[in-house]
Amino acid sequence: MKFTFDPVPFHHTHSLLEFPKVAAELGFEWIQMTPHADFIPFFRHPTVDDDLLRSFGKACKNAGVGISSILPVQRWSSPDESEREAAVRNWKRAIQIAVDLGVEQMNTEFSGRPERPEQSAASFYRSMEELVPLIEREGINVAIDPHPDDFVERGVDAWRVIRGVNSPNLSFVYVGAHSFHMEDPMNEILDQVGQRLRVVHVADTFDHRRSGGLRYITNPPETTARVHQHLKIGDGDVDWENFFAELQRNGFLDREDSVMVTCVFAENENHEAVTKYQLDQMRTWTEAARRGASGATQS
Repeated sequence: MKFTFDPVPFHHTHSLLEFPKVAAELGFEWIQMTPHADFIPFFRHPTVDDDLLRSFGKACKNAGVGISSILPVQRWSSPDESEREAAVRNWKRAIQIAVDLGVEQMNTEFSGRPERPEQSAASFYRSMEELVPLIEREGINVAIDPHPDDFVERGVDAWRVIRGVNSPNLSFVYVGAHSFHMEDPMNEILDQVGQRLRVVHVADTFDHRRSGGLRYITNPPETTARVHQHLKIGDGDVDWENFFAELQRNGFLDREDSVMVTCVFAENENHEAVTKYQLDQMRTWTEAARRGASGATQS
């Protein structure tokens, strides 16, 4: 399994070419490339050219850091056909970027609309008809996360959508911070997904369903906004002992192609300390799960 650095908390303090060195200094051997203005921005065409891509690859090599995964987020499930077509074009370039960097794992979101689930699902499958042949030909695996405020949010339902594409090159992302929006218990989701669990994002969050739905408050009360946090381990309501035990039961912790990413976005004020803490906790909980113990201490 690859313990992986997500550079999002450093986007405002470091440049793209500095990320590999930062990852190495914080103790990581792997980096996940998330949306960035100089790489693959949210919902836009990639902005990196071949020269910058070579420079980034060289920076990774010099730092001794590998690229575990690339995370584009594009509206490939949009009910708006012009948005969907643009997203497919952007995805084709993103896949070429992954190939050029020698990266075999990509992960993403469904990126549809919850108020238009049927139309979004139809758009998703239309995009898959265009992209899956390319994904399979290039030997890329694409893992998908049922993100809050998407056309599919429940964990098992999301797996059904992925399974319906009928391609072994599509798989599942489990995000700790999305646990309570996925609703289904982790064991039920992983029983369905099996070895097609390829990427896990590690961050804590509050269970918005607790305290009579008043765990945190949004206004106006009838808003449809989905609220969740990406906190460090121990600051929210995720049961981390169960989380890592389920990953062990699934076999995720011992597969060479597994990617475990720290993705705490709430504490930029002390992001270096938090990132080091996350890596230590991920390692400690992993070893405890392998031993069948709970030897990590949350704080």
